[in-house]
Amino acid sequence: MPIMTTSPRNIHLIAPSGYCQNQAAALRGVERLQTAGHQVSNGQVIPRRDQRFAGTDSQRLADINQLAEMPTLPDIVLAVRGGYGATRLLPQLNYPALGNRLRDAPLALCGHSDFTAIQLALLAQQGIKSFSAPMLAGNFGAESLSAFTLEHFWQAMNNQQFTLQWQSQRQAQINLRGTVWGGNLAMLASLSGTPWLPAISDGILVIEDINEHPFRVERMLLQLHQSGVLQRQQAIVTGSFSGATLSDYDAGYNFATVWQLIGELSGLPVIDGLAFGHDSDTVTLPLGAQGILTVEGHAATLTLSDYPQLRAG
Repeated sequence: MPIMTTSPRNIHLIAPSGYCQNQAAALRGVERLQTAGHQVSNGQVIPRRDQRFAGTDSQRLADINQLAEMPTLPDIVLAVRGGYGATRLLPQLNYPALGNRLRDAPLALCGHSDFTAIQLALLAQQGIKSFSAPMLAGNFGAESLSAFTLEHFWQAMNNQQFTLQWQSQRQAQINLRGTVWGGNLAMLASLSGTPWLPAISDGILVIEDINEHPFRVERMLLQLHQSGVLQRQQAIVTGSFSGATLSDYDAGYNFATVWQLIGELSGLPVIDGLAFGHDSDTVTLPLGAQGILTVEGHAATLTLSDYPQLRAG
């Protein structure tokens, strides 16, 4: 399956989180991107390793800080994978230099999962917008490449505005405008009470996670609610929450139960069903963009604008 785009792009790899165990997938992702005509640089980060991390803290920190010093910026900065390790780096990121170089640059900073911590810290400290997007190994290097994921990725990369459409299990009647932000819920909750969590008001909070039981998801959302984060939002949109195993002990307690409780406590509409997160099919979301969320019954649309635009091909 070709990796669709309107023009070849310069793609620079970074590995600020966990070691890439699936080396074959990462190399397959590079090959696919190159076959489609893209230039891929900094491939030496793929095999780099220190314990469970993709290099030492200083090496992984340099992946991000060096973006402020590159003579010519790439079109796309693409994380190899998630895992764990980004939170270690947050106090040492050179926020002023990164803000000066990246805030208005025609560059797409792409990744998700653990990378959410870096994305939110950059947004909080310098207003740098980025993309919660596919990564090299898990998405571009997947054994079966998702046409859905590729289509939505290049849609975000190549357009000044785009609209997502989906069906929600939860019925609502809303039409609102706000800042779209969020990403991986575990990372959001871990940043609560720190300088790295953006103080977004009137936001549209989009969340996803993997391998988290509904009670853990509820606990994280309660933390955001009780710390005042949810009170500043206008709506919550939930993506995929896959990998959780329910049992007889749950006695019917599930994610729908969680969305109902959080909606009642926060007073916010909780719109579920967006294909966003760790599943093979995922949309790409610009974090910090402007969004218009409309829900008519079960039909939901989210129109996005005001995010980094790549150079014309």
